[in-house]
Amino acid sequence: MILAEDQKIEIKCLEVKQPIGTYYIGVIGHEDLVKISYADIRRLEVGDEKREVEIYSGIQRELSKNRVKEISKYVNLIDATFPSSVILHINEKDVEYNNETKIMYLPFRDNVAKVLDGQHRIAGLENYEGTKDGFDVNVTIFIEMELEDQAIVFATINKTQTKVNKSLVADLFAFAKFRSPQKTCHNIVRALNQKEGSPFKDKIKILGTADDKEKETITQATFSEKLMQFLSKDPMDDRNTYKKGKIPEKYTGIELERRPLRNLFIEENDADIAKIIWEYFDAVQEKWPNAWWEVKREMILNKSTGFLAFMRFFKDAYVKKGEIGSIVSKDYYKSLFDKTTLKEKDFNRDNFLPGSGGQSKLYNQLVEETEI
Repeated sequence: MILAEDQKIEIKCLEVKQPIGTYYIGVIGHEDLVKISYADIRRLEVGDEKREVEIYSGIQRELSKNRVKEISKYVNLIDATFPSSVILHINEKDVEYNNETKIMYLPFRDNVAKVLDGQHRIAGLENYEGTKDGFDVNVTIFIEMELEDQAIVFATINKTQTKVNKSLVADLFAFAKFRSPQKTCHNIVRALNQKEGSPFKDKIKILGTADDKEKETITQATFSEKLMQFLSKDPMDDRNTYKKGKIPEKYTGIELERRPLRNLFIEENDADIAKIIWEYFDAVQEKWPNAWWEVKREMILNKSTGFLAFMRFFKDAYVKKGEIGSIVSKDYYKSLFDKTTLKEKDFNRDNFLPGSGGQSKLYNQLVEETEI
């Protein structure tokens, strides 16, 4: 329910005492949180007209538009959640707290609560379109905190946060009960890494294993993310559709050419997807066996530079064959590779620098020489 600006927001809160002082933990509706919060953005201001003077104020980082867009989409998924607390600072004059009822009263107006952590989540919640029950958010509220302490809290939170390993994220989809592009790609990558005769046998860095690390040259996350591009233009939306008990749409025309494994995924022909990738890279490893299987620092074919370039070329070659949805034999790809001047010794860091530049150079050479 939207309140008038002369009304108060009621928040159920518990008082917490720690070395830094007393603060409160509570629950607030997303609409109220969006209304009363603001971020003290660390910004660049222009001083002298003859030269720009960098004057920094505040303790927050600027909003990332891409991050806000990502969260705006996420909050509308069927299983969206923000389990960690949004951290706010509020001036004492704006707070009333009843210690008996454990209720805090705040004015329903702009610029009441400074955001110390969680500004992207709040910005994303502005686009929440979910149920009438709304989206409750757990908040940590500091009252009348010195600016220095605010900065310390912010810095401590962001300094100690550890970025989640992408391969761990990919691995966790194995536990998902519902179908999704993420789970399908995870299963395919694991199968290709385990099956005898696979061109990827023991070559993928899978979390939780420690067999032959010297042979592992491609991360699970790199493989899964690239393969997923051939299945879906919006993996999270597809996952959300399956969780609702529905089936995502198939692709046709240009969209199917961009993501040629899409309809196999929708038809749950995951084994065929795995076989298609198997046949293609079987041709790669037969054409350049030493460059593919030997692990040397200077060689790039069996690392992300070579792998991603060849995955990019796979789409072109597969679509060119004109049999989207079918398992194409490795002989077709070998006939294309025979047109190239690439020798095993050419797949080195001097010719193809690690990163996007080297990937593009290798991909472009494959396209030009095969006339695909």
